[in-house]
Amino acid sequence: MSGRRQAWQFAAALIFFHGSEYVLAAAFHGRQNVTATSLLISKQYVLAMGFAMLEHLTEILILPEVKEFWFVSNIGLLMVIIGEIIRKLAVVTAGRAFTHVIRTYYEDQHQLITHGLYRFMRHPGYSGFLIWAVGTQVMLCNPLSTVAFTLVLWRFFSKRIPYEEFFLKQFFGSEYDEYAQRVHSGIPFIK
Repeated sequence: MSGRRQAWQFAAALIFFHGSEYVLAAAFHGRQNVTATSLLISKQYVLAMGFAMLEHLTEILILPEVKEFWFVSNIGLLMVIIGEIIRKLAVVTAGRAFTHVIRTYYEDQHQLITHGLYRFMRHPGYSGFLIWAVGTQVMLCNPLSTVAFTLVLWRFFSKRIPYEEFFLKQFFGSEYDEYAQRVHSGIPFIK
């Protein structure tokens, strides 16, 4: 029974996360500018989520007792909720400045966001996504996917953040340098 509840929670988390990402992106950037690609739904992402469900179903059949750790599953659910809140607050705070695809050129309306959650971390959207994604796997009591998601996402952000910040430094110069000195990235072990 726990496995079924976890699977439904996982499906609800995916639907709510991606549905709300779409609604916010369309609200800030226009529906015509929002696609699966612009929302970073890639083949790798779909494969990762598919692997997570495969692990979940396999463990239900082979090791059902792994899925009975209600306390662990509920911690995962809490992570999903917290990650979702952080992510959506980041998107709403940044407004039009928040994009899923890194901007490599400056636009007139481009501004450095340093208020709201951005006072405490430079990349709250990434932090929220990391907490949300790992939380989905903790919620499913998926030990393999929990470790894999954590490592893969950390590696992804360890490359993406410096790349993005290269352009932010180009756009905002010393203002961004000072901000980066004061405020942590929001991802553990990434300056």
